Amino acid sequence: MISPRDPAPAEAVDVDPSVGLTADEVAQRVAAGETNAYQPDSSRSAGSIIRANVFTLFNGIVFACFGILFALGRWQDALFGFAAIGNAVIGSVQEFRAKAALDRLALLNAASARVRRGGAESEIPPDQVVRGDILVLRAGDQLPADARVLTERGLQIDESMLTGEADPIDKHEGDDALSGSIVVGGEGAAVVVRVGADSYANTFADEAKRFSLVGSELRDSINRVLTWVGWSIGPVGLLVLNAQMQAAGGWERAWDTGTWVQAVVNTIASVTAMIPLGLVLMTSITFAVGAARLARRQVLVNELPAVEGLARVDVICLDKTGTLTEGEITYGDVTVLRETPRWRETLGWYGTAPDANATARTLRDPFGTEAPLDAAETIGFSSARKWSAVSFRGAEGTWVLGAPEMVFGAAATDAADPLGSVVMERAASGSRTLVLGFAPASLSAADAEAERLPDAPVAVAVLTFREKVREDAAQTLAYFREQGVGIRVISGDNPRTVAAIAREVGLDAPEGVDARTLPEDDAALAAVMEENLVFGRVTPDQKKRMVIALQSLGHTVAMTGDGVNDALAIKTADMGIAMNSGSPATKAVARIVLLDGKFSHLPDVVAEGRQVIANIERVSMLFLTKTVYATLLAVLFGVLVLEFPFLPRQLSITDGLTIGIPAFFLALMPNAQRYIPGFLRRSLSFAIPAGIVVALTLTFYTLSIRGDVDVDALRTGATIILAVIGIWILGVLSRPLNRYKGAVVGAMFIALVVIFSIPPARTFFELVDPGQDAATLVAACGLIAIILIEVIRAFQKRYVARSVAAGGAHAIAAHPTVPVRRPVPVGIAVVLVYLGGLASALFGLLFLLSRYDVTSTEVVPVTLIGSGIMLFGMLSVAAASGLGRGSGLSRVFVTTLAAILMALQLWSLVEAHEFSGWSLAQIALHAAVITALWLPAGRGFFRPVLRAG
Repeated sequence: MISPRDPAPAEAVDVDPSVGLTADEVAQRVAAGETNAYQPDSSRSAGSIIRANVFTLFNGIVFACFGILFALGRWQDALFGFAAIGNAVIGSVQEFRAKAALDRLALLNAASARVRRGGAESEIPPDQVVRGDILVLRAGDQLPADARVLTERGLQIDESMLTGEADPIDKHEGDDALSGSIVVGGEGAAVVVRVGADSYANTFADEAKRFSLVGSELRDSINRVLTWVGWSIGPVGLLVLNAQMQAAGGWERAWDTGTWVQAVVNTIASVTAMIPLGLVLMTSITFAVGAARLARRQVLVNELPAVEGLARVDVICLDKTGTLTEGEITYGDVTVLRETPRWRETLGWYGTAPDANATARTLRDPFGTEAPLDAAETIGFSSARKWSAVSFRGAEGTWVLGAPEMVFGAAATDAADPLGSVVMERAASGSRTLVLGFAPASLSAADAEAERLPDAPVAVAVLTFREKVREDAAQTLAYFREQGVGIRVISGDNPRTVAAIAREVGLDAPEGVDARTLPEDDAALAAVMEENLVFGRVTPDQKKRMVIALQSLGHTVAMTGDGVNDALAIKTADMGIAMNSGSPATKAVARIVLLDGKFSHLPDVVAEGRQVIANIERVSMLFLTKTVYATLLAVLFGVLVLEFPFLPRQLSITDGLTIGIPAFFLALMPNAQRYIPGFLRRSLSFAIPAGIVVALTLTFYTLSIRGDVDVDALRTGATIILAVIGIWILGVLSRPLNRYKGAVVGAMFIALVVIFSIPPARTFFELVDPGQDAATLVAACGLIAIILIEVIRAFQKRYVARSVAAGGAHAIAAHPTVPVRRPVPVGIAVVLVYLGGLASALFGLLFLLSRYDVTSTEVVPVTLIGSGIMLFGMLSVAAASGLGRGSGLSRVFVTTLAAILMALQLWSLVEAHEFSGWSLAQIALHAAVITALWLPAGRGFFRPVLRAG
């Protein structure tokens, strides 16, 4: 909440309120710079985008290391610097594109200001308002600049968004009306006294920025990780530097012999590997791309984290009018209870009054042709009172038009009362009802000032109005129910009317709760909110209290609406959603605006948010695994005083092809997994144990092989191990595979094989023949690590499943299925696929490494066979989980992979020119898999291919 303070005093402005400024006076003020041309950004500024993507702590560390390597003449090891530059450029470009889209939409849908110039009213953009303009204020308007009230009729202004004052404030002649405040009742005219940067609301520019990073679990979690890494990178870097200098013979000897250069290079390799730069980039890109996608669907995201926000919502509160219904009210009929003179003329006056609201304006056609009446005293309509009153000159008495329960109390709900029987009958059919009453005493000025309901009114007529239910409302609400999102319908209308509309859109709501009976105690209110779905006769303040009550129970609450009476609740909710047809005030405080007013866009927003959260969770496990193993390697090699087993350029291979590039594609793929709190905890539940496995595997390899091979061979072997484990982790985290994810994993694997095979690449990255002994150790270490990664993932999935069960959340099922008992042959096939895939991966790696011992003419076929067997073995393991779920597409995919593996094993026999029992066993295993999958027993278990995606 913005801290209240007194606005700066303004100079008096002498303008005739009935005429306003002339065109010449407006031009003079524009020339003098007295315009309201201060516009808070609707999205991030260009400077903030550049700062967020370029000028960060970790970019500073990376670019410092980049500069050191260039100064040492080791530009080959500075590839990570180019990657960081690319990250900054890509992130900035994506956010600039999203900013441009959002700014265009914000400009096209900006609220207008109503002014009187030259004696005529007109609507102009807020930035064209000048000092001295006369603002014509009506309910629902938001003041574009600071003004002083000149005339008023029951003018009430809500300043809660500026001062924190919850109750609307009555404004009288001479009172200040602050920019950003909302007119909630009555009407009036005010002269603008402060504009632009001098106005009250704009002095809080930072608070007024629409772009905000608050309320994002993704951002908060990632920032927490960056804080941890930031604190550890200094001491760990010093530990590694000392170890590298000691491994080079000590500080003095390293300095004298020049080996300190390699020690610095090794230290830079370890330090830069700890930084999860790409994770920050991926988060920024997915938020920006998500907002841009929604913009194309006519959904304006005022705050980028709102893309994530709606996916976290578990209760959505809906205002009936304008949300479940189209908001266009039509007059139905009138039931006369007591013939009273001038009742038709009174309805005509209500329909043609300057401040008539949408409901009253529908009376213009049926009654507007009656003889006009001259109002003497009026009490304007208020959403809190839900009635208005008028007395006419030359006639005694007061006419009251409003909600039956608010004017006549219990009589309006008493079936034995003539008024109650009519009201209840009409409300039960879904019609809105208003009652026209007449009191014998006329309104006095004091009555109008105090907004006092006249004594002893009698019911004259009951009017009904109809609202058209949105065609997409029932389908959208059904979607939310299927996803476990609670629904509450909150309206100012009759509870019976609201309940009837709710039933029409598929909600089980036999009766609505009358909000006038709600308890004042917050805990009791929360209990009522938990047990009931539909609420009527709700005041704006009660809407806000309802949202707070639901939040007190631990719910993440979304609030939708379009009226000014929804603004407070929308602002209070975790996710405020406004219709573009709504009041400017409501749109100003909402985080999401549905520009075409289609309620059916909300599932799109949910889907986009779920895609962002689920994909970032997936790629975060890639980046955090790297951060964990890089930190542990640095600590272990520092404590054991071992030379770091990688050059920075070699780490660039694994960083780019097993983490950075695939993460970019995975982060933008469709993903409908329901949001469950605990993103960071789940990510670390895989990343920490997987990172420990990688670090211990590389440490064991280094301790086992050092002294037996030269340093280049040792580094090559370590790079191969890291590449194999990295690509396997990528495959594990990409499950369940589809053709897109399979293509990404396959492309990255092929790129790794190419880098390890092409002589120029091998020379640049200093990759050599590791030797037969080292090759065997590399294969053994890789296989053990792969098995441990599979075990870790299995346990981690169980942990996630428990989290899902605890949260009551499930993934969206594109094709709901009835559980079917898995046939025994299919179960056997799944086990064989796992065993055969792991065996193929080991055999493929060994066969691939044997290319160093064959003639030059055999290198290409050996490379193709080994890499093919390893890749297809890995893909078959990844696809095995789909078999267990009855995916027909997985059955076809695994069958194809098994056939390819059989062909590759036969090719390996031809190339080896000798009998191999291992190859024959693999061929037999894959044949058994194909047979088991296509036995008649599995026919009813697997879904058709077209439904198995």
